[in-house]
Amino acid sequence: MTDVQSPSIPGYLQALNRALHDEMAADDAVLVIGEDVGVGASGVTAGLLPQFGTERVLDMPLSEQAFTSFATGAAMLGKRPVIEYAISSLIYLVFEQIVNQAHKFSLMTGGQVQVPVTYMVSGSGSRYGWAGQHSDSPYSLLAHAGIKTVIPSTPADAYGLLRSAIQDPDPVAIFAPSSLLETFGAMDSGSVELIPLGQGNVLREGRDLTVVAVGQHVDTALHVAESMSGLVDLEVIDPRTIYPLDWDCLLNSVQKTGRLVVIDDSNRMCGLGAEIIATVAEHCELLAPPKRVCRPSGTVIPYSLALDKELIPGPEQLTQAITEVLAR
Repeated sequence: MTDVQSPSIPGYLQALNRALHDEMAADDAVLVIGEDVGVGASGVTAGLLPQFGTERVLDMPLSEQAFTSFATGAAMLGKRPVIEYAISSLIYLVFEQIVNQAHKFSLMTGGQVQVPVTYMVSGSGSRYGWAGQHSDSPYSLLAHAGIKTVIPSTPADAYGLLRSAIQDPDPVAIFAPSSLLETFGAMDSGSVELIPLGQGNVLREGRDLTVVAVGQHVDTALHVAESMSGLVDLEVIDPRTIYPLDWDCLLNSVQKTGRLVVIDDSNRMCGLGAEIIATVAEHCELLAPPKRVCRPSGTVIPYSLALDKELIPGPEQLTQAITEVLAR
């Protein structure tokens, strides 16, 4: 069990934990559901059971399809369930329950039925050595289906986006990259804010090229931008929400710079990078062909640590892509 000393410590994992504490304290309808959530196995749900009891912190048997369906029913009856999936590939297992049931009930009833479920993946992407069935980043699949989908890149974003997700009237998926869970960042423990879904963030202004970075790759993009600052003035954007994506923020940037590179953790074929590039090409006059830095098409992460790291996008690939776009 991960030791979470206090809900107010400004780390990424602790920010998620604090958001759950604050939402459950503010709204009795909020429930937390999952496997080993009572003991806080991942650290994200630590301390919830003693404070809120077994009627609101519900440990479930090893049947993700069953308790995901249970959450849909509870939401239709006025509750606000938060489901924790410790492994991102479990999303494949419950795709039917999320996409075909929870997501569509409100649409098929003309808004008469609301299903405010939050699907919290507290360990998305590669964990370096956890192999193919524990290392995926399937967020583009949910975005394709029309599920509100967010990927926080900082502790402050993790807190603000999770609280907004829980308060939203529709199903929302939040992917917390596993490589960020133990990171710390600027978050005033006394003053934290909700972040509206669908609002992008320009983290670094520039004039020569736009870098759109998602999740753990935001920090990579900022470091690359700083290391190349003597050669090029890069603008770095974190979409934060990938559906609905803040197209105004992104398109305004590319219309200014005329160049685009996208880095994210989805597979190349039909991934998030492909959608961003296609939409930008439809709306902007580009000075050079854009590039994406992502996993290869059809990637299955191997067990070998060395091979795992070879397949995950990093600063070298991003620097090369930026250099190639600038050279055109």
